[in-house]
Amino acid sequence: MKFLLTSSGITNKSITNAVLELVGKPANEISVLFVPTAANPVVEDKSWLIENLSQFTKQGYHSIDMLDIAGLTEEEWRSHFEAANLICFGGGNEQYLAKAIRDSGLEKALPDLLKSRVYMGISAGSMVAGKFLSQKLMKMVYPEEAFAELAPSLAYVDCLFVPHLNSPYFSKVRKEVLDSLKSEFTTTLYACDDNSAVKISDGKPEVVSEGVTLVFEKP
Repeated sequence: MKFLLTSSGITNKSITNAVLELVGKPANEISVLFVPTAANPVVEDKSWLIENLSQFTKQGYHSIDMLDIAGLTEEEWRSHFEAANLICFGGGNEQYLAKAIRDSGLEKALPDLLKSRVYMGISAGSMVAGKFLSQKLMKMVYPEEAFAELAPSLAYVDCLFVPHLNSPYFSKVRKEVLDSLKSEFTTTLYACDDNSAVKISDGKPEVVSEGVTLVFEKP
């Protein structure tokens, strides 16, 4: 399976090229499915979601579909996923997204679908593909967010993904904070700023960055 875990989508040429390499097709032959479901519970401004989606329109892809999977049955979502080369799960609330993926039946179907398609994540969409930090650590790294009860992640890849490194909107996603917590990480952690991503092909990770990425190796 192939994954591209981004913090903020297709923000630079390096990430653009990573998409093309993983999909193995020129841009004009790529069909994208964008899943905005994680943004459903987010209140107030969602201009970031519009910006993430608009990034795809600038790439010259063959087509861009969009589907909110919340409440849908497999019969309703399957044809959308089968028509795509690149499946992108957008940002928002990662616990809500993980639950929606399970409730829709998509969790069990994705491994088979991803044998011939690429999984791309943006922020929450990247976080659910790997493992989640513990509830205690999530509250320390993202105090701006609310974590009542953590739903399990999908854990398709064996890593922890922390988006928005050094972002002014997330004051604790900083090297010094992550350094102080590293003894509690359960596996390799990648902290990416908004110009960085992690490309994973057949279980082999590679950092793609025009910004800053921190890697805390598996304990």
